[in-house]
Amino acid sequence: MSAALEARLVGIVRAAPELMAAFRAARDLDLPDWWIVSGALYGAVWNTLTGRPTLHGVKDIDLFYFDPDTSWEAEDGVIRRGVPFFAPTPPVEIRNQARVPLWYRDHFGHACPDYANSREGIDHFASRTHCLGMRLRADDGFDIYAPHGLEDIFAMRLVPNPILPNRATHEAKAARQKACWPELTVEPWPEGPHA
Repeated sequence: MSAALEARLVGIVRAAPELMAAFRAARDLDLPDWWIVSGALYGAVWNTLTGRPTLHGVKDIDLFYFDPDTSWEAEDGVIRRGVPFFAPTPPVEIRNQARVPLWYRDHFGHACPDYANSREGIDHFASRTHCLGMRLRADDGFDIYAPHGLEDIFAMRLVPNPILPNRATHEAKAARQKACWPELTVEPWPEGPHA
C-alpha cells in the first residue's frame, strides 16, 4: 500500500472532528478487534477531493468488532453499552462480524463464509473500493486495513469485488454514491460465476 496515500488518508481523517470523535470513542469502548470501516472513511476522502462538507453523503459510521459470542443478546448489549460513547449524528452502527453469517443470507439472498475476524468482514464488501478499515491506537497513531490498497478510493473509482455474488448490492450502492458524488467512475460487475 502506498505510504503517501496512507498519509493523505490519515490527514483527512484527522481534519474531520466528527470522525476523530468517533475514533476516540471507539478506542475508549475497547471492543475486541474493532475497526471503523467503509463509508465514513472513503466518503471523507471523496468530500475532501471534491470540496464538499466532510460528512456529505455519509449515512452513518460503521463500527465492526469480533466476538465469538454470536447471540443477539450479546451484540445488543454491546450496542446499548456503546450509545453513551458516541454523538447522535451521524449514527454509529456497531456490528459483531462473528454474527454476520447468521443473517447474511436473509438480507442479501446468499450465504457468506464464517469470518474469523473483523478484517474478513471488510474483505467481503461488494466493492473493492469499500474494503477499508481504520482504528486509533493508544499512541494516537492509526492502523489501516485496505486489502485492495487506497488507489481506487483516491481515484474516485468504484471497483466491484466478486468474492461473493453481490452484483445487486454493488449496483445499488454505486447508484446511491454516484448521486452523491457525480465525479465517481463506476466499473461494471464482471460477467462470470459470481454475477
